[in-house]
Amino acid sequence: MKHWLVKSEPEAYSWTTFVQEDGTAWTGVRNYQARNNLNLMQPGDLVLYYHSVSEKAVVGVAEVAALAHPDATAEAGSPWVAVPLRPVQPLPRPVPLAQLKADARLGELALIRQSRLSVLPVRPEEFDAILELGAK
Repeated sequence: MKHWLVKSEPEAYSWTTFVQEDGTAWTGVRNYQARNNLNLMQPGDLVLYYHSVSEKAVVGVAEVAALAHPDATAEAGSPWVAVPLRPVQPLPRPVPLAQLKADARLGELALIRQSRLSVLPVRPEEFDAILELGAK
């Protein structure tokens, strides 16, 4: 199993909406590196849900529900894909970006190194550290 992080502006698509809808196809990704990450996702992989821009915090855990498929929001024949995600659980306490940056265990976290990318891999030990921070 691999671990990932996806980013969404809470004003555009929040964790609350994601839970109310019981998941979504993660569409609209238009960066090749992020698209490649979507293509690597496998059903059952766990995904950290990050509220970007205004909140800047990891707020929940989702799960990859199925393999990548063509993104219905893109032009037919384009290289863009979407991945179905479903909510697993909210974090008891959101983990803000400042706390992620301050934790020595997360010094190599892709979110910190490639802050503009919307779909990022997360190493298992980083995933566990973030869950620990969200439980405190």
